[in-house]
Amino acid sequence: MSGSRAYEVRVAEDLADREACFAVRKEVFVGEQGVPEDLEYDEHDAHAVHVLAVGEDGRPLGAGRLLHGEAAAARTGDPSVGSLGRLAVTREARGLGVGAALVRAIEDAASARGLTAVDLHAQTQALGFYERLGYTPYGPEDLEAGIPHRSMRRSL
Repeated sequence: MSGSRAYEVRVAEDLADREACFAVRKEVFVGEQGVPEDLEYDEHDAHAVHVLAVGEDGRPLGAGRLLHGEAAAARTGDPSVGSLGRLAVTREARGLGVGAALVRAIEDAASARGLTAVDLHAQTQALGFYERLGYTPYGPEDLEAGIPHRSMRRSL
């Protein structure tokens, strides 16, 4: 734990951490937002870098992932650009800075892999959040799992 934060953010290193990430995603995306479970999990989960936020009591509070290499290049069109996705924060942890800490951890993982930028496909209701973190929207709005999204990018 650092400073006054009541949580820790780390790269998911073991099966228990990955399962905690998936549990957060299921709670937020499947449970709250109604995303079909078969769309929430994909073949990229096996090779992605997952990050996890946990409370002082060990409860998972948030999760996100970074795609890199071929998986990211297929989305971004550029092998030097990573793809941030599946960022989710539990209802109880919203407003505590968990989302921003997860984004920065994903950016750190991207930098460590030599990537020059990070792309994401943000729900339009979250554009302001990502803009405050330095992301710039581009391209048209489109639907993903029935939810309006917009592409964004931040150079590292």
